[in-house]
Amino acid sequence: MNAPIEEYALVSDLETAAMVGRDGSIDWLCLPRFDSPACLAALLGTEGNGRWRLAPVSGGSCTRRSYRADTLVLDSVWETPTGAVRVTDLMPPRADVPCIVRLVEGLSGTVDLRSDLRLRFHQGRVVPWVRDVGHCTVAVAGPDAVWLGADGPVRDRGDQDATVWEFTVTAGRRLALTLGWTPSHRPAPPSPMSVPAETAVKETVDFWRRWAAQCRYQGPWRDAVVRSLITLKALTYAPTGGIVAAPTTSLPGRIGGESNWDYRFCWLRDSSRTLSCLLRSGYRDEATAWLDWLVRAIAGDPADLQTVYGVKGQRLLPETEAPWLPGYEGSKPVRFGTSAVSCFQLDLYGEVMDTLWLSLRAGIPMPAHVWELVESLMGFLLRHWREPDQGLWQVGGRRCQFVHSKVMTWVAADRAVRMGELLGRNGSSGQWRAMREEVHREVCRKGWDTTQRSFVQSYGAPGLDASALLIPRVGFLPARDERVCGTVRALSRLDHGGFVRRYTGPGEADDAEGTFVSCSLWYADALAATGHRQQAQEAFERVLATRNDVGLLAEQWDPVAGRQLGNAPKAFSHIALVETAFGLSPASPWSRRSPGSRW
Repeated sequence: MNAPIEEYALVSDLETAAMVGRDGSIDWLCLPRFDSPACLAALLGTEGNGRWRLAPVSGGSCTRRSYRADTLVLDSVWETPTGAVRVTDLMPPRADVPCIVRLVEGLSGTVDLRSDLRLRFHQGRVVPWVRDVGHCTVAVAGPDAVWLGADGPVRDRGDQDATVWEFTVTAGRRLALTLGWTPSHRPAPPSPMSVPAETAVKETVDFWRRWAAQCRYQGPWRDAVVRSLITLKALTYAPTGGIVAAPTTSLPGRIGGESNWDYRFCWLRDSSRTLSCLLRSGYRDEATAWLDWLVRAIAGDPADLQTVYGVKGQRLLPETEAPWLPGYEGSKPVRFGTSAVSCFQLDLYGEVMDTLWLSLRAGIPMPAHVWELVESLMGFLLRHWREPDQGLWQVGGRRCQFVHSKVMTWVAADRAVRMGELLGRNGSSGQWRAMREEVHREVCRKGWDTTQRSFVQSYGAPGLDASALLIPRVGFLPARDERVCGTVRALSRLDHGGFVRRYTGPGEADDAEGTFVSCSLWYADALAATGHRQQAQEAFERVLATRNDVGLLAEQWDPVAGRQLGNAPKAFSHIALVETAFGLSPASPWSRRSPGSRW
């Protein structure tokens, strides 16, 4: 039986991540990158698909756990009949190769513990060759080698399919286990395994606290904002600046359903909101790195702009299924890779242009080749913006004249004009201005439903869509415009247990699908924008209450079952949390925002 999604905490070294359950089991780990094949995959199957459990021999779940303040260092405490013990889990920011450190400390009495490591390479199915090398045990399969070492005495319980060690700690005593990855052709364990565990803990704590101290938010929800920013940093692939949507794949939006997708990649749709979140929070270096990743990834023919790219900017992300994995709570198929690369979505052009505009306004220089990219993207959009696309949610894969897509084409034209004015490059601004005006008129005429007094999902159809909540945020209409206020009122129909569904109408989200965290936060933001601050705060705090015990949000929340759904932790959910917290702050009310501004 799989543990609830909300029982997992995250540790990361800024290149990959591990998911740690309350029972002390690491049930998900891909090495050496976020998008590498999993070597621990019990999250999507059973312990036979790979896990590393470290817990008292008596078993059970930890009594309490928490991250150390302003860090990604996780402390879990077990209180047993014979004593109490604390396990500290962390991944030191990577200098060479990935390592996981699990430091056990006796708090009182005497506690017997067991480490049960069952490595299964190549997405949870290949049993490695395991042997002892010096003071370490190494497991090898194909290109991968994983080394496990202890800095104190352990009792090897010898298991054909696992490396099982037992040991005893008493009050005041410590023992650390370290797991490291190397390419299998390297003959020796990775050098980080020789670093004393206490040193690794101290350096990792110091790293995260220095980073968190840069946060500029000082409002009433600072702890939640800092935790979300740390989570966003943890999902960053440091070598390139790319940020994965989540560290997991195939955690379902509907238990037992087939909507199980791989989110270990970088979505362009998140780009402008990611940049806005980082810049307004004080993280200019991360924002610049994300921008650099974006420009490298999308370089080339604007007709080939993809929905999603790999952490290194890869375009080929072939989707495969893993029939040997039974799926989370039987939700199949389990997928690796994504077919979303082939979707035609016009909103992406607006997201990219908004990202470039936000960076320029923040004082990040725009080289000549980036301006050439702007002109190329706009040239394509001028020719193709009238075409139907697959939209934000890819509803059934069908192409329609989606209102959100058209709003974002308006954003593209608007930001291109503004960048041209700021840079003194107005060669094509006449065409862009004309396009901006035409798109605006068309959306206001064809995307507006006079009966419902609301913008709808697509031209000529009555279905509503939560993406309309973004209309004031992107500056398409002022927040106090009656059409915006009417849309916010109408979208209360998307309410499900106090949270917000994605849409209604043809292709309506399945009743068993959870509400989307980001949509609920957009709703809170729009309520604040239209003057309903008390309601906005209540909606925001309802979302905060759905975080797990260590402050993490998944993609969705099921208000009926009271549980998280979808891949976790989800970067977009945490980005929306930060942006909404800023929007609700008295220091930066909506009334001070200029058109096209995110802060």
